[in-house]
Amino acid sequence: MDIAYNNEPWAGWVYLVRQALNTTVSLPDDQLLLVRDLAGRSFRPREPAPGVIPRIGAVLIALYPDGADLRLLLTVRSNHVASHRGEVSLPGGATDPDDAGPVTTALRECAEELGIAPDTVTVLGTLTPVYIPPSNFRITPVVGVLNAPPRLTINHDEVERVITVTLRELLDPATVMVEHWKLHGHDVLVPFFAIAGYKVWGATALILSELVARMRHARIAYNAEAS
Repeated sequence: MDIAYNNEPWAGWVYLVRQALNTTVSLPDDQLLLVRDLAGRSFRPREPAPGVIPRIGAVLIALYPDGADLRLLLTVRSNHVASHRGEVSLPGGATDPDDAGPVTTALRECAEELGIAPDTVTVLGTLTPVYIPPSNFRITPVVGVLNAPPRLTINHDEVERVITVTLRELLDPATVMVEHWKLHGHDVLVPFFAIAGYKVWGATALILSELVARMRHARIAYNAEAS
């Protein structure tokens, strides 16, 4: 159990997430939700083209208790933003010159979008930075936990609505689906998390699938030690 939360019914989840973030493991592509061509090859550029300098940003995986579960927040982007309109994303955005690093960026952006005060979030760690070709961003996913469900103040200039999902649901293979899409003129296979009637795909799916894969590895390691 996590020492900070060992009296809480959701403490086991915090412990598992900490272990997942602190364990060094090389994840094969088949454990990640990557858009692929019909031959099964990754269709997603993992790095910018030579000579292209990406913008830097961060997003927050904000976890909060729901009974014995941990639930995380996802935002549906409004039609007022410059890119990825109507898509499901994690709260976050571009790094400001005054930001000390990705953690500062993620917490500040989440406060601006959802009204979650940075001092209510305990940061657990980070995941692998992800390059997003359409907006030329390299974002660092930051994982944090709140000790109570947040009262949200939604900035509707950026966020149309908020949807949520538990870690238990994310770990359920039935939450993942794959469809054949036409993307930028190419036939591709798009894996996504089916959450609250939305298809969570692209960079957000890639980030969440890394968290899921790391949690599965951490659970296997824990069970092996306990046996």
